[in-house]
Amino acid sequence: MRLAYQAGRLVAFCIGQGMGAERVFALRNVPRTGPVLLAANHQSFLDPMLLTYALPRECHYMARDTLFRNKYFGRLIRLVNAFPIKRGTADLTGMKEALRRLKSGALVLTFPEGTRSTDGRVHPFHPGLFSLIRRAGAPVVPAAVEGAFDIWPRSSKLPRPARVWVEYGLPIPGAALACLDARQAAGELTARVRTLHNPLRRRIGRAPFQYDDH
Repeated sequence: MRLAYQAGRLVAFCIGQGMGAERVFALRNVPRTGPVLLAANHQSFLDPMLLTYALPRECHYMARDTLFRNKYFGRLIRLVNAFPIKRGTADLTGMKEALRRLKSGALVLTFPEGTRSTDGRVHPFHPGLFSLIRRAGAPVVPAAVEGAFDIWPRSSKLPRPARVWVEYGLPIPGAALACLDARQAAGELTARVRTLHNPLRRRIGRAPFQYDDH
């Protein structure tokens, strides 16, 4: 790992521990080498670090372009491998950069919901990601985070302490999603993350969410 990334990872660990203890399940499901697309639900601004600082490899982050408007913050997050994606558009430049990094053997984290959850639920994933999956051919690892919504919901200006849980699912071969059309693939990946998230909620004594959009 590069020194800058190690430093950022240490800062993320300290912040995460300051916000509340985190438990990670099934870390073994994330390949330690080679291209991987890590696809997770999105509960808070802290999700990128909560989902990756336990991983024993460098990670790369698809981040919305508005986060780079402040040149100092933009430089900071670039040091830890973030790159901009324009939300709500067919951002060919951002997708090409994601593809380049995957082709070079990187692990790239993405949030296919497109924005943070308004209520902690896993909302349907957008189909725009799946052209990247077809072209990259990389395995897709579904991941679920729970508790981050308690730390920093969209309605709150500042974070507050809470416990966090993360679970990684079994890798899905890229070809298994590439053979579906984009909407089918988006539905399949949404279901995989929900299948991780609801049992995780049960495990910690929370009621599972009910979904009626499938």
